[in-house]
Amino acid sequence: MIETPRLILRPLTYSELLMYLKNDGSLEKELNLNVSDRVISHELKEALEETILPHVADQSQNSLYSTLWTVILKEQNRMVGDLCFYGQPNEDGEIELGYGTYKSFEGRGYMTEAVGGIIEWAGQQAEVKAIVASTEKLNVASYTILAKNNFVKSGESETLFNWRLMLK
Repeated sequence: MIETPRLILRPLTYSELLMYLKNDGSLEKELNLNVSDRVISHELKEALEETILPHVADQSQNSLYSTLWTVILKEQNRMVGDLCFYGQPNEDGEIELGYGTYKSFEGRGYMTEAVGGIIEWAGQQAEVKAIVASTEKLNVASYTILAKNNFVKSGESETLFNWRLMLK
């Protein structure tokens, strides 16, 4: 677990991911949390079923690079968002970061703080040299989170900005 001033970042186990996917309050009950009004997008549901769950089940890999890390607001004892890496560090020591804040908790700086916490954790992992991320060009809030955490724009496509943060 990672702790920041307002948040706890907790990596989910395989069984907790299954409860997360059900979205019926069972995960919150398991973790002794107040229920959140989270919505699981089609993209996240697909990622959970096709990528995250199989990778977390693979005992030969470090699941911390594949699982969802839930972001818990200490003050309310409630999940407010999620972070994840898209797999193990590549041969250059890069990991890709993704994140999302639940609608009713947006605009309060929680994800900026959570990304800062996960950066600190990643910087302590010997095999991680850099974190990369992509944001939609129209999603100002998403790329502002990266900019506030010292990511530098490293390229772009028609619809995305690409970002990089060197750790070592």
